[in-house]
Amino acid sequence: MRRPFTLLAALLMFVVCAAALAIPGHSEAAEAGSETKNLIYDKANLLTQQEWDELNALANRYGAKRETDIIILTSTNAENQDVQLKTENFYDDQAPGYDKPHGNAVILTMDMRNREVYLAGFGKAETALDDSRLDKIRSKMTPDLTRAEYAKAFERYITLSYTYMGYKPGVNPDNILFALWFQLGAALIIGGIIVTVMVYRSGGRVTVSGATYENRGTSGVLEHADQYIRTTVTKTKIPKNNGSGSRGGGGGTTGGGSSHSGSRGSF
Repeated sequence: MRRPFTLLAALLMFVVCAAALAIPGHSEAAEAGSETKNLIYDKANLLTQQEWDELNALANRYGAKRETDIIILTSTNAENQDVQLKTENFYDDQAPGYDKPHGNAVILTMDMRNREVYLAGFGKAETALDDSRLDKIRSKMTPDLTRAEYAKAFERYITLSYTYMGYKPGVNPDNILFALWFQLGAALIIGGIIVTVMVYRSGGRVTVSGATYENRGTSGVLEHADQYIRTTVTKTKIPKNNGSGSRGGGGGTTGGGSSHSGSRGSF
């Protein structure tokens, strides 16, 4: 009876360890006490007033929980400025940050002239939303941008930024182990196995085996032989690294000296 309970305890430890890799959000009290900021700069007029209100409220609510300004900047880019440079200049000039100027912030910049998008993480968001995580966010929202469903894409960006910042750096937030449906499914399967074993063993054990009738004094290996046949050598060509890779953009440093993570692409 002790072994099934040991397996059940191991299952509970698995769920607890998976949850421990996530960083809990801050209390609702901190959120309620913070002022409402203007976090949506829709200079390209992509949103209706209702969409702007809802997205700005969502960015304020989730940003307070992560102590990070979640910002959206859209532009027609009349001056044809590079989208990464535009993001960096915005951070230097506007000095956003949850608790201080040039503080924690993640910025999504959309260049409607060249149809490019750039995501950058500053302050603690540079680590919590590194290049890899920003690439994931950008890839998940790009189909909505391509279909001109901008409000939906921005909501996805805000939600994913909040969610991904809830995991410790270095952890893949899309790992299947963190999916609730997977954890519940695994618990049901293991629980079913435990119950099946308990029911099977409740009828008694078979104690007779081959060793019961074995005479250890006369039993043994009668003959052993090794025969060499041949040696096979397989050669595999190693492809040469030419330094090319998928487009992600990566981070950099603003003119004012603030470093950041980054991800860049088209839509």
